[in-house]
Amino acid sequence: MTVFLGVATGCQRGITNGCRDGAEFHDGEVRMSGLGGFRSAGKRARYDAVYDEALRAMPEPAAVRDPPTAFGAVRVYCFGAGGEPLVLLPGRCGTSVALRSGIPALARRYRVHTVDPLGEPGRSEQTAPIRDGADQARWLDETLARLGLGRAHLLGVSSGGWLAANLAVRRPERVASLTLADSVATFAPVPPGLVVRALPVRLRYVSSWARPRFLRWATGADPADTVEGRLLSAGFQHFRTALPRPVPFTDEQLRALAMPVLAIIADRSVVHDPRRAYARARALLHRGEVELWPDAAPVEEVAERTLRFLPAS
Repeated sequence: MTVFLGVATGCQRGITNGCRDGAEFHDGEVRMSGLGGFRSAGKRARYDAVYDEALRAMPEPAAVRDPPTAFGAVRVYCFGAGGEPLVLLPGRCGTSVALRSGIPALARRYRVHTVDPLGEPGRSEQTAPIRDGADQARWLDETLARLGLGRAHLLGVSSGGWLAANLAVRRPERVASLTLADSVATFAPVPPGLVVRALPVRLRYVSSWARPRFLRWATGADPADTVEGRLLSAGFQHFRTALPRPVPFTDEQLRALAMPVLAIIADRSVVHDPRRAYARARALLHRGEVELWPDAAPVEEVAERTLRFLPAS
């Protein structure tokens, strides 16, 4: 699968919401709780089997951490032994696995930490509802603190880009730089057409065919062809999220970002109007490098561009 780094969200062309609405399982039954969770113990087991397969395709981490936060334990994989910290945030349902191809190059210069976002499928365990952007910033801030990271460089993809920008807006002292790859709800809103196309994925009796069809449209490839795609599809199938929708940032919030920002926008993106996002990012980011890529690109290319953007570590 030739993919934009948005494969971390499961999308070359962008997926914003993906997984099903929030619930937890209890004695094999799903009930609404305000927490993300698997639809049943059996579905968690099936997802875990795919996740374990995907882990075997990742580089070997130097350490695996599960720092506790007020909202649950966050799974973090650590790579590299030296340099400044660089935190990678995948998009919805992507998990750390989606970023695996970029890790070797990044870890040669930085201490890389990949995050399975809280409230999504993966190995993080949500224990309290995440209500709004302030809660999203809090769990990420607490994660960095528990890891002993002062200021860190953040690289976020799609909804992971929104998480990174949200932390920069609310906790700017935490963020040394931002790399945002097709960041959702950051420079332009999510188009209604994407929401409409995603609706059948959430319907029980048609999701079995609607899910792969939607993912093929969003990624430009059959999800069954790669371990990232299979894990993404399993997350859509077996997990229900209970996360707030990303709230777009105001002009004032984006103008106030004082750290260096690299904004990469794919011209074929479906998570926003690419030209509108490009123009707004160029107008508002005082220390921004804004690029409109004509097509999707492999994860490795975005990692290499990020290395050219970041200071030598």
